[in-house]
Formats: sequence, C-alpha cells, structure tokens
Amino acid sequence: MGLIEPQTGFPPLGTAKDVTGFLRLDNVTKTYVSDGQPVQALCGVSLAVRDGEFIALVGRSGCGKSTLLNLAGAMDFPTSGRVLLDGVSTSDVNENGLTRLRREKVGFIFQSFQLLNTLTVLENVELPLLLAGESDACDRAQQQLDLVELGDLGSRMPHQLSGGQMQRVAIARAMVHSPKLLLADEPTGNLDTVTGNVILEGLRRIADEGKTAILMATHSSESAAFTDAIVKMRDGRIQEVVRP
Repeated sequence: MGLIEPQTGFPPLGTAKDVTGFLRLDNVTKTYVSDGQPVQALCGVSLAVRDGEFIALVGRSGCGKSTLLNLAGAMDFPTSGRVLLDGVSTSDVNENGLTRLRREKVGFIFQSFQLLNTLTVLENVELPLLLAGESDACDRAQQQLDLVELGDLGSRMPHQLSGGQMQRVAIARAMVHSPKLLLADEPTGNLDTVTGNVILEGLRRIADEGKTAILMATHSSESAAFTDAIVKMRDGRIQEVVRP
C-alpha cells in the first residue's frame, strides 16, 4: 500500500497489529443493501491508531470515510472483520454496553455542529455528563468552555454565536467527558479558512496535550496538513498512508 514509516516512532497505520491504542480495525468489510443490491462501503480495511495521534481520512465522497467513522464510534458494525475499542470488539457488546462506551470514551464532532437550540451554550456542554449521571456537570462544562476560550458565553443560545464559536462549543461538548477517541466529520466544512484553522489548531492541541486519539474525515488537504498522518481512501479501501 505504499506506507511511509512515521516520523514519530509509531508503527505504520493500516498494517500494525501490535499498536497500543484505543482504536483498531482488523480487516473490516462493510456491505449495505441498496435497491436490493449489495454495496460494499469498506473492503478489507485495517487501521490502528495510537493514543494521542491525529489522523485524517481523505478521499472523494463515497470512498468510505463516514462509514469508517461510524464503525469506529460503534454507531454501526462491520459485516466482517473486527472493530476494537479499548481491546473489545464492538460486535460483542450489548446495546447498554455500547451506549456506556460511547458516552464515556468516544466524542463526536460534526460539520453541522448539532447543538441543541433550546439549550444554552453551557447546557449543551453539560449534556453528556448529565446523561451519564455525573454530579459535577456544571463545573466540568464551565472548565471545558474556558479551555476553548468561550467561558464568558455560557449563558448565550447557539443562534447568538458565530459558526466558529459554535464549533468550539461542539468541541467542548465532545471533550467534556475526557474521551479516549474523538471522531470529527468535516469539522471545518462550514467555516471560512481562518476560522477553520483555529478549530484545527484546537484539535491539534488536544492531541498533543492529552491522550485522546483523533480521527477526522476531510476533503481538504490543508486541513489534513494539521495531522500526524493522512489515510488516503478510495472505493472503500485504504490506498496509502502518508505523513505531512
């Protein structure tokens, strides 16, 4: 696959079986049925991500990026092969266990922000903790807003924010429970270049300062340049892994 040895000492993505990290995909295939015909969204994908690595999935629409993110976040399951989160196959965990896994160890960031318009900024960030029954939700949410430099905007409603501010709130919400894995689907797709770079610098800082692995789907080569490695996908397969 033309893999390039990483400069950070990590094993090459896509082939490593001995990587110590929260996420690993082993020979994963995903097949859907559309109009009665099977459609293969992923074919034999193997991907291992170290704790603290920031990885970009790059490719045309329909290449399998979003499917891979859904499998990595236990929102969907492979037709064959294994997706391992914290060493456990997602296909072997019951629904209650999957819900707990997603709430406690996985964070999601979307292109469309997906903030709840009926909640304040602070309440949006609190929500994952409240769903998990945490007692210190308000304090922890405020700390996360402080980290994304929006600590004084907690009482505002989402519609009172700029696009960049909304995405920073979404990042705070995704990180409030200190996840081991952060999944980002085109997180700068609705933002201008300058604002998008602020978001990417924030994600870069999260990877550098913590032990959170970040897997980001993007069409942008400029966005991918912020990451540790670029996984190039085509027709449901990994073509190549390169490092900026």
